[in-house]
Amino acid sequence: MCTGKCSLFIAISLYPLVLLSILCNILLFFPDWSTKYAKEGHITEEVKYMGGFIGGGVLALIPALYIHLTGEQGCCANRFGMFFSIIFAAVGAAGAVYSFVVALLGLSNGPLCRTSSNQWGQPFKDKSLEYLENSILWGQCEEPKNVIKFNMGLFITLMVASVLQALLCASQVINGLIGCICGTCNDKQEP
Repeated sequence: MCTGKCSLFIAISLYPLVLLSILCNILLFFPDWSTKYAKEGHITEEVKYMGGFIGGGVLALIPALYIHLTGEQGCCANRFGMFFSIIFAAVGAAGAVYSFVVALLGLSNGPLCRTSSNQWGQPFKDKSLEYLENSILWGQCEEPKNVIKFNMGLFITLMVASVLQALLCASQVINGLIGCICGTCNDKQEP
């Protein structure tokens, strides 16, 4: 497979991951499928860091668009374009790492919820991830309902998406390096 077609494949693979990351981050603002908690400010700091929107979203979308252009047979499908695709892919990988770290922090600190003492807090903060395996502990969070399952599903999805984004961006760095050294092999049809 030539470097141009490989770039096109990488870009097209990044688009759904970008959409998934943005969607997961937006959904994290609405635990129990309600706007009430966002309005009242009962959202964890990790959600407000917007790792899925900024890191897995914007910082991965811009490189995906450029890499897509590099894969086309347009003006970017040359050694210079492949060189810039390396830089853009590195930015995408950095965004994926940011998304992963924020999601990991969100998972390890646990959700912000109302406890049995009628106080809002993060009862699992500064504890190990054991609360994820022990569903009996989940009863400590009375409101929003099922917030632990909700956050766990979305943060784990963000982590998986960011790992895939980082792998795709790393493969574009290698692909761009090959394209930069060897040139792109876009076939030009002669009349």
